[in-house]
Amino acid sequence: MSDAGAFMAQELASQPEVWARAIAQGDEAKLPTEGQRVAVVGCGTSWFMAQSYATLRERAGLGITDAYAASEAFVDRDYDAVIALTRSGTTTEVLELLENLGDSTRTIAVIGDTDTPIVNMVDEVIAFPYADEKSVVQTRFATTALTFFRHSTGTDVSKQISDTESILNEELPDELLTAEQFSFLGRGWAIGLAHEAALKMREASQSWTESYAAMEYRHGPISIAAPNRVSWMFGPAPEGLAASVTAAGAHFEDADIDPLADLVRAQRVALQRALNQGLNPDTPRNLTRSVILDA
Repeated sequence: MSDAGAFMAQELASQPEVWARAIAQGDEAKLPTEGQRVAVVGCGTSWFMAQSYATLRERAGLGITDAYAASEAFVDRDYDAVIALTRSGTTTEVLELLENLGDSTRTIAVIGDTDTPIVNMVDEVIAFPYADEKSVVQTRFATTALTFFRHSTGTDVSKQISDTESILNEELPDELLTAEQFSFLGRGWAIGLAHEAALKMREASQSWTESYAAMEYRHGPISIAAPNRVSWMFGPAPEGLAASVTAAGAHFEDADIDPLADLVRAQRVALQRALNQGLNPDTPRNLTRSVILDA
């Protein structure tokens, strides 16, 4: 393998080990307690992970939990805590949101890089420096944060880890490596994973991707389904969806594995598609590790 994508490949493969380390870290006590109202904010990948966590926390009965893109967040709604999820700790919109909050609300930062301004702006820091990445395209930091959140809601993540270990070296199907278009679908907490898979495929391989809540797909978006296109379901599919996609001539991908493990499969496909096209996903077009906006 050439140097292209070397960081992404190594970081992607390290995920089961890093997830187990994050769980063993035991920082769950720093998260909001049961019954507290919580807002989770982030940008890009972190926003999608926030969406998944918000659904997981609410469905576990732990309290009202809302997810926002940091630039569009409504955090003046009597939240007991605001969680800022950011790999770099330098994202402009996240830092501006925290500055505007001041001391009015308890703040928690979940970060990869601890040598950043955000550590001095929040009440609590949950850090996963061993999950930080050299590749611009995120894989393990985002999934580590979500695994930690998922575990904190009482979910047993052992199947997620074992499923991922099983698929890391499996052969990737040709229909995924050669498809001209992907629609990623999810339900509940897996909707965030669908959005993240679509983003990952765009960033790494410049592929044409879309993402939807699975039950919304037949309300218009399925019109894009056709031969040599893929509808990729994270988690159990709604009744009749596979038949509808197949009737349109598209390939329906619905692996019988944990949805987060399936996201790792999507990461692997994104990496391989990038390499097949001569692209380097460690330095994707028009992107940098952190979005720092000019004043």
